Amino acid sequence: MKIWVDADACPVVIKEILFRAAPRTRIETTLVANQLIRIPPSPFIKMLQVPQGFDVADNEIVKRVEPGDLVITSDIPLADEVIEKGGHALSPRGELFTPDNIKARLNMRDFLDTMRASGVDTGGPPALNKSDRMAFANHLDRLLTQ
Repeated sequence: MKIWVDADACPVVIKEILFRAAPRTRIETTLVANQLIRIPPSPFIKMLQVPQGFDVADNEIVKRVEPGDLVITSDIPLADEVIEKGGHALSPRGELFTPDNIKARLNMRDFLDTMRASGVDTGGPPALNKSDRMAFANHLDRLLTQ
């Protein structure tokens, strides 16, 4: 198993959890972003910088992910592609995307996009809170100890 992080929008506190988990579990963790992200020195943590552009980081992750790998992302279409390739997808809020829930999440995302395009203010997600961080850490631990 490898961990791939959609790092451009990943909250710092989630990256810090991953930075502690990678050496502890000895699992290779790669942050993929179109900007340089500082990472701690570790043979288990890598940074892959991709060119600027729409979905360039997502496409790189999909290209490299293998069955059983874990992808950290809040991007629902990326999570869907990861699941189709046999990987696991976990949001920074601790939501585990599965074959059973991903299509409903895609439909809701598309519905909200349509509403926003028609001028409706749907609001954004609430700030990441302590229970979100705990949910993420708990799901991460379960996935890494399987």
